[in-house]
Amino acid sequence: MTAVTRLLMVRHGQSTWNADGRWQGHADAPLSVLGEAQAAAAAEAIGDIDVVVASDLARARRTAEIIADALGVGPALVDARLRERDAGAWTGLTRHEIEQRWPGHLAEWRTPDGFELDQQLLVRVVDAVLDLHAQFPGQHVLAVAHGGVLRALDRRHGIHDEHFPNLGGRRFTLGGEPVEISVGERVSLLQGRDVVVTTPTQI
Repeated sequence: MTAVTRLLMVRHGQSTWNADGRWQGHADAPLSVLGEAQAAAAAEAIGDIDVVVASDLARARRTAEIIADALGVGPALVDARLRERDAGAWTGLTRHEIEQRWPGHLAEWRTPDGFELDQQLLVRVVDAVLDLHAQFPGQHVLAVAHGGVLRALDRRHGIHDEHFPNLGGRRFTLGGEPVEISVGERVSLLQGRDVVVTTPTQI
């Protein structure tokens, strides 16, 4: 009988492009000041974690670094397969700008050239998740990824497509032979927590 690996996958903290309402995809916007504070607050809610891994994009990688440092389980590992879906020609645009250039596409979910579909996204994400189980069997793993990754995993398991807030996510378990990915509860690591943003003192 194989060991059961517990996986908590969460969306990164707020990025500067999140704050502007821009589609990010593979673009590498950093965390905002609020995003850094969110990551620090989330670390207090996680509990015991053995391993922290993140997408290679800065917003996820930095979120993971802050949490790993706070929990004393660093350094955070990086896996590019956990990165957000490629948004193609929509990268960097707001919903308003997309609607202006592609009227009706968002409502009907008609995507532009270069937009990474669920089938393509899931090939790499599921491979990454299964590799985490192979590398860390029986351990509790935190993966910092992206909203599109979490929603695609939900749809893979027949779950209605819902938005994941920053530092929101879902628990999964991995085990069996062959290995199965089982869906657990949704979580919000910021629920009920005050996120305090501090600014450097001017000298």
